[in-house]
Amino acid sequence: MTETIEIKAAYASVVEDDEDGFLFIGFAEGEDEDEPYVLFRQALAGGPVWFEVSDESFGANDAAQSVAITPEGLTITIAPGAVAKLGFVSAVTVAIGPDCEDAAEGIAALRAMLAGRITE
Repeated sequence: MTETIEIKAAYASVVEDDEDGFLFIGFAEGEDEDEPYVLFRQALAGGPVWFEVSDESFGANDAAQSVAITPEGLTITIAPGAVAKLGFVSAVTVAIGPDCEDAAEGIAALRAMLAGRITE
């Protein structure tokens, strides 16, 4: 049986780590380590996009098959081959309200990172 997880984002972040060579885009409910989040990671040179939900052990390269951007937030559809790696989750919704800090920056970076997988 597959499930959907919902994250209610309080903030978004976009971090370009030149030292390690990665771009990180995240949406999280809070700043504590145990707060639910989604994270996208890609090498600055391009290549596969790592996607994880709330823990590195629930992630995989190219796990995000598609991302729908709506006025309410994001709906991330998990690629069939990655469903088991993400705890049998088939979709993740990220609710992004008007108070979500840096939401516009996070969504813009996600559009660039996942250009071929975004629907609006």
